[in-house]
Amino acid sequence: MNAKTPEGSSPMPSPSLLSRNGSMSDFSGYQEEWETPPETLTLFDLLDNLALPTRLEKWQLKLSAQTDKVRRQREKLKLSTFTAKDKVVEEWRRRLPPPEEQLEKYRKRMRQSVDRLGSKWNDAKNVTVREKVSFIAGVLNIFISGYLIGGYPEYFYYWFTAQLCYFMPIRYYTYQKRGYHYFLADMCYFVNLLLFLAIWVAPSSKRLFISTYCLAYGNNAVAIAMWRNSMVFHSLDKVTSLFIHIMPPVTLHCLVHLTSPETQLARFPGLYAIKYSTPESNMHYSLLGMVTWSSVPYAFWQLSYHFFITVRLREKIAAGRPTSFTWLRRSYAHSWIGRLILGLPQQLQEPCFMLTQYLYALGSMLPCPIWFWYRWPSAVFLLALFSWSIYNGATYYIDVFGTRLQKELEQMKKDVAKWQASPKVFSSPLMAPKPQDGAATPQSIGVDDPSNKNGHKRSEGSIDQIPLLDTQHEGSTATEKVDGEDVRERK
Repeated sequence: MNAKTPEGSSPMPSPSLLSRNGSMSDFSGYQEEWETPPETLTLFDLLDNLALPTRLEKWQLKLSAQTDKVRRQREKLKLSTFTAKDKVVEEWRRRLPPPEEQLEKYRKRMRQSVDRLGSKWNDAKNVTVREKVSFIAGVLNIFISGYLIGGYPEYFYYWFTAQLCYFMPIRYYTYQKRGYHYFLADMCYFVNLLLFLAIWVAPSSKRLFISTYCLAYGNNAVAIAMWRNSMVFHSLDKVTSLFIHIMPPVTLHCLVHLTSPETQLARFPGLYAIKYSTPESNMHYSLLGMVTWSSVPYAFWQLSYHFFITVRLREKIAAGRPTSFTWLRRSYAHSWIGRLILGLPQQLQEPCFMLTQYLYALGSMLPCPIWFWYRWPSAVFLLALFSWSIYNGATYYIDVFGTRLQKELEQMKKDVAKWQASPKVFSSPLMAPKPQDGAATPQSIGVDDPSNKNGHKRSEGSIDQIPLLDTQHEGSTATEKVDGEDVRERK
């Protein structure tokens, strides 16, 4: 029960309601707590007040530890930066030797370029043993063929057969290895097969002989000029290609014009019957008869080629196997006939190509009666073809070795001009001593150098972008290739 107070005075407030500041303060409708009087303090309040300095000390220790950690991280980062700079400088020193040594190496490289140019010009180290043997065999082939044509033309077909048995297995092996074996089904190989059959299997067949003669003097012979067959003695591949096209008409010329009638009658009765027939005889073939009977084996070859190569092997050809059609599409894509054929729908391109081939064969067979009935026009025609192949061979030699020499000289000129225009190649970078106990740090690579006298700004780079001294210039050892030679020459 509360004690009574005098009238007009407020009752004594409770000690628990005394304010800490001795006054009341109202903030946003909330009343502050009153200070607890000493007589009401408990043991836990005293312990809580004693733990406050301990907390402050703990916070101070954590702050000191964090400060030390940040200082150590900063020192470590600074040290790693100096170490990276040292590594870059050391790598630069290692990769860039003194100017004298670098100049000597560039002189050595130039001497090597000159020596390489001389070795390529003399062609002493680049010609293999096989190419040397091919060169000797090609030259001997010319002498032996000329000797047989002048002295023993009636035996020339033996020489043709021997070379055919020698060249064809090599051609099959090399083309099979290189993926060109579909070229072995072309017309030129078919003509050589027909001549082999006319000589050794059916020498009495008049139609086989006349069709072989027209195809050999027509499509096969003109291909020397059309496909640029060349007399390159050191290349077995080019010598073989020329043999395939020129040897059948030369052999037939020897049989028709240079073999005695007695030998023709005894060995080749079909040829003898055609050669010495009267104009009124049905065995006397005119232009119409020659074209008609030569079209029969041509049609047989063309249809067989289309069925066995174009149709049955279409997937392999689409995968990248080269054929005559794909070769002509690539070689003559920009010519008028190539644009004409390739402008047609896809299903009409191959029939149009076959029709174009047949028209080309008919056009080449038009002079065949002249070659068959007259000796000297036939000889002049063969001489012109042989001279054309020699011209192609000379052009090949001059283009290959002349172009190679020209490219080497141009590359050397570019190297010399580059070295003369780049004086920094022979200068070493600015090197400062390594930092020693607070000494000045070296200038970092890739930043501005205030001490640069010329005021140039160093380009920013890394260790991987520093060029090696032994790195060759691009194009100094590149292989040369004559433009269009591999494309234009038929395999």
